[in-house]
Amino acid sequence: MSTSFDGVIFDCDGVLVDSEKIALEIDHQMLAEIGWPLTEAQIIAKFLGKSDQFFVDAVEAELGISLPSNWAAETTRRYRAAFTKNLKPVAGIEEALSLIQVEKCVASSGTHEKMNFTLGHTGLLDQFGSKLFSSTQVSRGKPHPDLFLFAADQMGWQPINCVVVEDSHAGVQAALAAGMKVVAYAGGFLDHKDWDHVNVRVIDSMLQLPPLVSGQWP
Repeated sequence: MSTSFDGVIFDCDGVLVDSEKIALEIDHQMLAEIGWPLTEAQIIAKFLGKSDQFFVDAVEAELGISLPSNWAAETTRRYRAAFTKNLKPVAGIEEALSLIQVEKCVASSGTHEKMNFTLGHTGLLDQFGSKLFSSTQVSRGKPHPDLFLFAADQMGWQPINCVVVEDSHAGVQAALAAGMKVVAYAGGFLDHKDWDHVNVRVIDSMLQLPPLVSGQWP
């Protein structure tokens, strides 16, 4: 079935920039330092694709404490140092973006500051310009649909005519709840084999993406 999309909404971390592994290591370290030594698998299950505020709320609820006042600043400092040293675009995304003629934007659980830094550092920011939307702009983050609906509204797109590119379960859930189609990228932490939905297509290479979002949705 051929589908004409108004636009493509990209998640950022793990979809455009290969940041998830880097961030996971830092989260693992910082959680251990405050007394919640989760495994990497547990961190992925609890937090992948969700907002910084969700992370903070969950940690404080679990430990029954308020995080130190410098927590956010220290997290940002560690992320920034690691990203500066090691961050790269997701494999194949540069070529994929060059082949996609449909209008596109980014909707991320990260802040605008983080998106501007990571996309700028990897040379991808010019692909999107100011068309960046953050969970800080809505009341509920992923897996709720609010962020994707907000992005579509700001872009002047109908939700039913949008396709979202995601790598997390929370993101896929949010996109489906928004009434959008989803391309689930399985080149990261999740294989997405548990998704069996008419509006979900799973890819393991970004080079599979352009035909799906360019009007050839099977």
